[in-house]
Amino acid sequence: MEFSGPALVEAAQGLADALTGKKKVTLRSFHVSAQSAIQPKDIAAIREKLNVSQSVFAAYLGVGRSSVMSWEYGTRRPSGAALKLLSIARKNPAVLVSA
Repeated sequence: MEFSGPALVEAAQGLADALTGKKKVTLRSFHVSAQSAIQPKDIAAIREKLNVSQSVFAAYLGVGRSSVMSWEYGTRRPSGAALKLLSIARKNPAVLVSA
């Protein structure tokens, strides 16, 4: 789905209104982009940036160690909430520690 300039401005205004309590954000007024896949090397890089083992990283994410291992080796891909957390952690790994 592509937005034109005016549509982007309208979406931004709708979000600003919602954040200030003027208008409720719904999927009709705000487009939530799908999470892009994260590569195994990126997952390992996030963990290494935190300087933690796979077990500790798994605990931060609320998943099992075997999940982290399979993501890093590329045999499985994270999805759902784990993918969202990893996307956030890619931008700011310390958020996992402080949560």
